[in-house]
Amino acid sequence: MRLEPEIWDALQEICRRERLLMGDLVRRVEQGSGAVARTSAVRVFAFAYFRAAATEDGHRAAGHGPLG
Repeated sequence: MRLEPEIWDALQEICRRERLLMGDLVRRVEQGSGAVARTSAVRVFAFAYFRAAATEDGHRAAGHGPLG
């Protein structure tokens, strides 16, 4: 897969947090992506993962203060 260095960094962080190997993470993303191309599915997954952490609930779970 050709991904930007920032996406690879994000995937490595996700693997660390979720205690997964990169191959296992990519297989999970592929299984849940339907007919979407692997590279696109991985980019969307990484974005969605960190976007979920930016919600109020995600922010609280990370131990950060309230947004705003």
